[in-house]
Amino acid sequence: MSERVLGGGALGESAALAVAPAGQVGEVGTADEVGQVGEVRAAPGAGPQTAATSVLSGVGVSAGTAIGPVVRMTSPEPLPPPRPVADAAAERSAAERAVAELAADLAARAERLSGEAKEILEALAMIAEDPTLGDDVRRRVAAGTDAPHALTEAFDAQADLLREGGGYLAERAADLEDLRDRAVAAVLGRPIPGIPDPGHPFVLVAADLAPADTANLNPDQVLAIVTERGGPTSHTAILARGLGIPAIVAAAGATGIADGTNVAVDGTSGTVTVGVEPAANSADVPHARATRAARTQVDLADLGPGHTKDGHPVSLYLNIGSMKDVRTGAQGAGLLRTEFLFLGRKDSPSRAEQHAAYLELFNAFPGARVVIRTLDAGADKPLPFLALPDEENPALGVRGLRTARLRPEVLDDQLAAIASAAEAAACEVWVMAPMVATPAEAADFAARARAHGLQHVGAMVEIPAAALRAARLLEHLDFLSIGTNDLGQYTMAADRQDGRLPDLLDPWQPALLELIALAAEAGRAAGKPVGVCGEAAADPRLAAVLVGLGVTSLSMAAAAVPAVHAELSARTLRECRELAEQARDALDPAQARALASRS
Repeated sequence: MSERVLGGGALGESAALAVAPAGQVGEVGTADEVGQVGEVRAAPGAGPQTAATSVLSGVGVSAGTAIGPVVRMTSPEPLPPPRPVADAAAERSAAERAVAELAADLAARAERLSGEAKEILEALAMIAEDPTLGDDVRRRVAAGTDAPHALTEAFDAQADLLREGGGYLAERAADLEDLRDRAVAAVLGRPIPGIPDPGHPFVLVAADLAPADTANLNPDQVLAIVTERGGPTSHTAILARGLGIPAIVAAAGATGIADGTNVAVDGTSGTVTVGVEPAANSADVPHARATRAARTQVDLADLGPGHTKDGHPVSLYLNIGSMKDVRTGAQGAGLLRTEFLFLGRKDSPSRAEQHAAYLELFNAFPGARVVIRTLDAGADKPLPFLALPDEENPALGVRGLRTARLRPEVLDDQLAAIASAAEAAACEVWVMAPMVATPAEAADFAARARAHGLQHVGAMVEIPAAALRAARLLEHLDFLSIGTNDLGQYTMAADRQDGRLPDLLDPWQPALLELIALAAEAGRAAGKPVGVCGEAAADPRLAAVLVGLGVTSLSMAAAAVPAVHAELSARTLRECRELAEQARDALDPAQARALASRS
């Protein structure tokens, strides 16, 4: 059988295997399983390859491999022709009911999730409930437009406004289009668009995935994800990594693969081999499913503290957004997001409510360290109760710590709640602010936090200015934590949601590594810790590079910890430093990755 290869970069180096022979139940495996056994498994039963291959561009964004039949996302059915409106009240009621059911469904699904997935669905529910959108639908129905077309026109009008805004706002237009398709399907009585259910494990292929789809993927059915659009920091990439599903984005031509075609997906190298032979048998399936089940409940204490082969300590923490992200035995939490308390609300949560929520999370890490980030609002996390002004480019506007310039009481209430919870907690609580740009901002935040009794105060390094002036920031702070997603987009002037610029958003960019090295060196000179809590920390090989650059801790989704632990345990600190030097000297991310991979 002839085959094609879609190739590109990768964000990780460890790989395991998921196999689903056409017509059979498939094996499910991910990169972190390799971390548990300390080795990379070859693809069993992935029949012979032919010389007839071609290579298209793709970016591996979630490590691991899979073999299985392709199932493509179906496109929404076309709208029926417009029809005369005989009963405007009935049409208006039908449209309003469809939107209300859509918002309720998104909110209900959000309640079953945690972390990024929960936040994304909550934000989508807020969009569906937007009064401006509802008013536009009612106006169009009153003018004689039937409910399906009124919904379509209203959603499209809002999407067009976002496209005119460009950058991040333009990327959010796709979210509105997904909401439109769901609302129209509901009002027409059609099946709601979403992930197919063919009745067997499969490789999902799509032009792109809406956040509502990605957030609800079933990793026992979806062996791997391949999309034609998207970037390394897109919602698809972030959520796939959290679920441990191998994923490739920006794979041009992927939707041309016919349903049922057997493919081998390598989220490590960024390749999709099309037309491979089905696996010879499914003997490994029970083992793989058991491994996945064990991974989701892994006791990280079994791994022991993170360290290099020669004993250099590297703390491996969790990124968490709710209790569902907590895993027993973790060394601590390097990023506790607090947005979960604020999203979808019309007013700020009280100090008492915040105290209770924080204390529950703090007590999930007895005796460990928990680094909590104050509210990171703005840009991709709009919060109506803040009443922030409209901005042409929210990513460069009032977001993160800057919201305290307009609403200082929100930050003060949060710091008071964190401090009271920390006093009652059985863990060591550190607090940090997002989007700090200057030493003056660092000094002001440190003074505010310490006035509330918080002893360990730091800042996120997400802006090049903060990395360049890290030594000055550390004159006022106790630690720094690098957010590689934002630092990468601001360094390369490339919107992190723009799938057309995957090479610029690659965390192996030497310019980004240089800035990380500057911040780490400032920490070493000051004798203060500098960690990484961005997505780059979840890439095992890049994690070794980060340690070589001088980073003292890495924070990631629980699923990534075993593979990162295994990679660091196999390398001495000297080897990590050699990897880091090679990556910094590279001309581009592809060369940086290739040089590191040879070592």
